[in-house]
Amino acid sequence: MADAWQQYFRLAKEWPGSFIFIQVVSQSHMKKASIKDIARIAGVAQSTVSFVLNGKAKEMRISESLAEKIIGIAEENGYHPNQVAVSLRTGKSKILGLVVESISGHFFGALAKIIEEEAERYGYRVVYCSTDNNSKKGHELIKMLSMRQVDGYLITPTNGMEEDIIQLMMHKKPLVLMDSYFPDLPVPHVLVDNRAGVHEGMEHLIKKGYKKIAFITIDLDQIQMQQREDAYLESLTKHNIPTDKSLILKLKYNYKTEEAISQMIAFLKKNASLQAVFFSTYYLGITGLEAIKRLGMQIPGDIAMVCFDYHDIFRIYPPGITIIQQPIEELARTAIEMLMSQIENGQSAVKKNHVALAAKFIVRGST
Repeated sequence: MADAWQQYFRLAKEWPGSFIFIQVVSQSHMKKASIKDIARIAGVAQSTVSFVLNGKAKEMRISESLAEKIIGIAEENGYHPNQVAVSLRTGKSKILGLVVESISGHFFGALAKIIEEEAERYGYRVVYCSTDNNSKKGHELIKMLSMRQVDGYLITPTNGMEEDIIQLMMHKKPLVLMDSYFPDLPVPHVLVDNRAGVHEGMEHLIKKGYKKIAFITIDLDQIQMQQREDAYLESLTKHNIPTDKSLILKLKYNYKTEEAISQMIAFLKKNASLQAVFFSTYYLGITGLEAIKRLGMQIPGDIAMVCFDYHDIFRIYPPGITIIQQPIEELARTAIEMLMSQIENGQSAVKKNHVALAAKFIVRGST
């Protein structure tokens, strides 16, 4: 375990603020009650206390009143089971490892919150951390979580993490990928139906009479981003609208806001005859609003706008931005259910490896 803690502190120093860990309280400030202490106070054998605290009171025919008395004494005296001992006895740490792209982002922040709530219902805690789309960092974080002996992994993978995922599979670790996946690896995964979401947004724009539609996206070789771009091009082809690759603007992932705004302004000026613009992520959409505002353009009078994913600003920004909203709550719950099924019944328990959830199309004044 010492190695795991050393790994944690090294990572915390190298990537400050990149992940949240379980709080550690120094034992020098408070003395925790032991099973022996509880048994002495209750006037019973240590084995009786152990049975009660491990949920075996009924099985061992211990009266309900005595069980309640023992639990009450344990709570009053601040008893907490030794997690290492529990792990050795049960083979489970009751901890899940959650690896996302970014803790600070709206989508992943909301996803992590729901996963934490859902895991708690199953009696699990969550250690969550972010890769910042850095595969080396992702490798180190998975290594750290493995040292912590987490019972299962929920991962939004980035390219370059294929070998890490393969290793987890080979060691039969419960694992679910979210938001993205590797097509060549048979790993259980859940994400939004990206193609269907973009198709619906494009159909709406085209039916409203918009023909010259730009697509602004992130330059990432990830399956979900590729699916969104492919759906944009497919929609144009379906309606016999010429596909012009010059109408696709790709920005680097870790862009500086001012640089991105300048690039968008230059792009919009160059393509002055644009009628609409489709943003592939919420953060690009927010940056795009700033670029459009600086140009003095009106939405939808000068240009219509659709954005993939939700953010509060799209609801309140006049005249309201049309969006494709991802089902974050459903995604989180589905991922947890798939993972818990593996933890309880083995990897073969997952009946469906690929789950694509329907997005919600919300029409507002921007179109």
